Amino acid sequence: MPTARTVTPHLFSGVIAAGFAATILFAARTIAIHLEHTALHSVAPSVFELKNQGLVFQRAAARARDVLPIYGSSELVTPVRERAGVFFHDAPTGFQASPVGKAGTTPLIMLQDLAALGPDLRGKKIAISLSAVWFLVPDITEYSYESNFSLFAASAFVFSSALDFELKRDIASRMLHFPKALEKSPLLRFSLKRLASGGPLDRAIFCALWPLGKAQNVLIDLQDHLAALGYILYQPKSGSSLRQQTLDWPSLIAKASETANASEKRILVPVADQQAAACRSDAWFLERLNRSNHWNDLELLLRVMTEIHARPLVLSMPMDGQFYDESGISRSVRESYYQKMRELVERYHFVLAEFEQYDEDPIFLNRRAAQIRHIAAPHLTAKGWMFYDRVLDNFYHGRVPRG
Repeated sequence: MPTARTVTPHLFSGVIAAGFAATILFAARTIAIHLEHTALHSVAPSVFELKNQGLVFQRAAARARDVLPIYGSSELVTPVRERAGVFFHDAPTGFQASPVGKAGTTPLIMLQDLAALGPDLRGKKIAISLSAVWFLVPDITEYSYESNFSLFAASAFVFSSALDFELKRDIASRMLHFPKALEKSPLLRFSLKRLASGGPLDRAIFCALWPLGKAQNVLIDLQDHLAALGYILYQPKSGSSLRQQTLDWPSLIAKASETANASEKRILVPVADQQAAACRSDAWFLERLNRSNHWNDLELLLRVMTEIHARPLVLSMPMDGQFYDESGISRSVRESYYQKMRELVERYHFVLAEFEQYDEDPIFLNRRAAQIRHIAAPHLTAKGWMFYDRVLDNFYHGRVPRG
């Protein structure tokens, strides 16, 4: 039977070893944070998986005064050199744009990232890019949600005090519509169920789980920083010579319009699928518009922005008017989308830049983009992006954003 003398040295050695390991991890995390901020201007303009799935590069951008985060979907990664990340790469007017998102990044995904950043976005200007086509489909697909879901972000905001319990409950109810995304974290899944229920007992259980959730966040945060450290050390460095200048926006827009016009002329614009178009009408459009779950998700996103005191600019992409004209959906009925968007954003007193006047502009949107459930899902052309860039520049510098 071991004596007290033999047990004590082993225990002491274990404490020393644990303390040594903790010191090494703390030092590695401190070095990683320093390098993240040092490398920010190199990585901010780029879109990559670690940036989308993790939080460290998003947090560094949120804390930087000369970086404007922009959250969106596939339009952020299209091969157009006028897109914000590329156009503002060298900070021509004093700031860089830091895009976050990829195909399928809808408001339900965005709100989790932004809620996870929480206090880091207090008073921070950010941009949110919305695609009109989302609001004509019933819901995000399970595949799109799962491929964009970030365990880091979900756990960070669930086990934090950035949002009140009622808002967390509403978000949890939506997240539980996609159970496969939660399979890797039984703790998070169980906690979301307790949140969604909202009963006194469930709330007490959730509070009891809070220390475990915070411990999980510490481990995830460390993993995130170490992954970022590896990315910084082993990725090729892209230099960024920051220089401020005055931009001639009319000339830039005219040049981009020529580029977009030349590009679109090479495209054989397809007539809307006749079989699908036959089922469409103004009534079909309104029915789809009014039952899309993306409106609820967008409102949750706006509620998150309100609670964390962020200063968002909402960029509302216009509809592909040509496509809907071919499908027999009138311009006057399409106005319902723009009106609905205006009413929702203005309810929360945020800045909205809408581009309704380009609804039927043949070179504002790129019709080569894919379709979502037989509905055109175009991206911005060079011209479209140049208008977006001007709005972003005006917003960052405190001027009235105008399309």
